[in-house]
Amino acid sequence: MSKMKMADGSTILRRNRPGTKAKDFSRWPDEPFEEMDSTLAVQQYIQQLIRRDPNNIDLILKMPDSQDEGVWKYEHLRQFCMELNGLAVRLQGECHPETCTQMTATEQWIFLCAAHKTPKECPAIDYTRHTLDGAACLLNSNKYFPSRVTIKESSVAKLGSVCRRVYRIFSHAYFHHRSIFDEFEIETCLCKRFTQFVTKYNLMPKDNLIVPILDDENTLGESEA
Repeated sequence: MSKMKMADGSTILRRNRPGTKAKDFSRWPDEPFEEMDSTLAVQQYIQQLIRRDPNNIDLILKMPDSQDEGVWKYEHLRQFCMELNGLAVRLQGECHPETCTQMTATEQWIFLCAAHKTPKECPAIDYTRHTLDGAACLLNSNKYFPSRVTIKESSVAKLGSVCRRVYRIFSHAYFHHRSIFDEFEIETCLCKRFTQFVTKYNLMPKDNLIVPILDDENTLGESEA
């Protein structure tokens, strides 16, 4: 929760009150980043840009002047993981352990789940849950990320492995649940934003980016049901 002072001297409470309808969430005026007085300012700014226009990826990924790059990357990855839960929920209706027995992306890629003592195969939906749970645990770890204002380089270095794992959720959805992927992507542009993000900050090898989201984005919505 934060407060925003308007030009006329009035104060707006930036909080969704109990009983607020989903369509009315976060319906308060935008606030300039430099006026956000909170340790959560970067998260609030990123979410503000996404609400304004999720299609304007260049603006969403444009780091404000003087902003610490490590914190910027960290907050974006936190946001990606939060939004990916929405895709995971949609996948649950179709991606069952009996039908998607492995975490695959095409017949060439089979991923092992790192949530176990020894990495092993998991049904795709379990892999998805384990990966998002593991990412949340790491990104909320007081050991590696005790501050939302400054982050050690040794902790920033861990972001790449999280990116590689969560990207597999996109790839499984794209190659095996295309209609769900397309519907979600049209609404959020999340995979495109994630792909541009990891490319911009060199967080993943380009040959691992197997969803052709930047090449054939015009095909979204044209896949077979």
